[in-house]
Amino acid sequence: MDANWKLLSQNDPEIYQAIKGEEEREKKGIELIPSENYTYPEVLAANGSVFTNKYAEGYPGKRYYGGQDYTDVIERIAIERAKKVFRCEHANVQALSGSPMNQAVYLAFLKPGDTVLGMDLSHGGHLTHGAPVSHMGKIFNFVRYKTRPEAGGAIDFDELMRIAKETKPKIVLCGYTSYPRDYNYEDFKKVADAVGAITMADVSHIGGLIAGGVMRNPFDYGFDIVTTTTHKSLRGPRAGLIMCRAEFAKEIDKSVFPGLQGGPHMHTIAGIAVALGKALTPEFKIYAAQVLKNAKALAETLLKNGVQLITGGTDNHMMVINTVSSFGVDGKEAEQILDRVGITTNKQIIPDDPNPPLRPSGIRLGTPAATTRGMKEAEMEQIGEWIASALKNHQNEALLAQIKRDVEAFCSKYPVPGI
Repeated sequence: MDANWKLLSQNDPEIYQAIKGEEEREKKGIELIPSENYTYPEVLAANGSVFTNKYAEGYPGKRYYGGQDYTDVIERIAIERAKKVFRCEHANVQALSGSPMNQAVYLAFLKPGDTVLGMDLSHGGHLTHGAPVSHMGKIFNFVRYKTRPEAGGAIDFDELMRIAKETKPKIVLCGYTSYPRDYNYEDFKKVADAVGAITMADVSHIGGLIAGGVMRNPFDYGFDIVTTTTHKSLRGPRAGLIMCRAEFAKEIDKSVFPGLQGGPHMHTIAGIAVALGKALTPEFKIYAAQVLKNAKALAETLLKNGVQLITGGTDNHMMVINTVSSFGVDGKEAEQILDRVGITTNKQIIPDDPNPPLRPSGIRLGTPAATTRGMKEAEMEQIGEWIASALKNHQNEALLAQIKRDVEAFCSKYPVPGI
């Protein structure tokens, strides 16, 4: 135990024990929430560094406080690495998380009442893409498009074009939080160009897979703005990136600061720089490819067990199970059953879900965190069998207890980075 941890254990044992409890939970269970991952030990070090102490309002070379010798070094490195990883002309690394990241884009280019065309929440879109309960959904007019689950989750671009011409959006937004397929960015660009809209892609879930070169990069198809969180498939700290073409740089930077946020979290930006450095390595490309292989293996195992997957499979790191049709339990019940055996997922609405969001009809799962621990296709097949068995036999307490023991023994072979 180093000196800092010893001080914490002595002076605030309640917090110390909660942290140690979380470490044990992460070690003994299988993390399948697709928006979670295990960050690098080097990122943990940077994120817990003395940069926590420093105010740095402004941008490199243009700060409102003195003593910026090293903050400027850190931020410039993070910016240059982001530009290189995502092949973009400009990057802002100050967004505190995914929601303010997207809010900054809307506020940079829209006036209250302006229209954004984005994906329907139940079909895979995100809360920040205009859900009525969000503040952005009240300020701006979000018009939603849907997928066709019966056609493998395809998007009807003729219908999308019709909606765009009818509603004249200022931004055409693609991006998702529970859509198991890739996007056809070229067709989105055609729709946006037809109505003179800005193209925006929120790739928060698949940012690491784009960085690793295993999924399409929206910038290769002429997109204007791309946002991503840094803590999911990218394996960084909890934050957001806003990247854009050079002509939008000034508006984006002004919208983030001073428009929306105050001082940037320099300790987090240090962690972002570390993660982006890792994303430039050959090892990260291997990792990204394995995430997709693992997702395919897990999906195929579930399908073999008669499990109904939304869109019938996956093209990325995640999949959504219709637990009502597959097992006769709703998503909340399924999440709780799997928690009991040490497999962590999250309840998830499905397209046009008849059930409420807190008790939806599905669960969502993904493979980045398990892949980070070194698990591969064979392990995914085993995990798929456990999921199917636990949910099919959820009233068999003895079986659930045995699966939990098996999961803990299994997890002991795969260390969690940083613990």
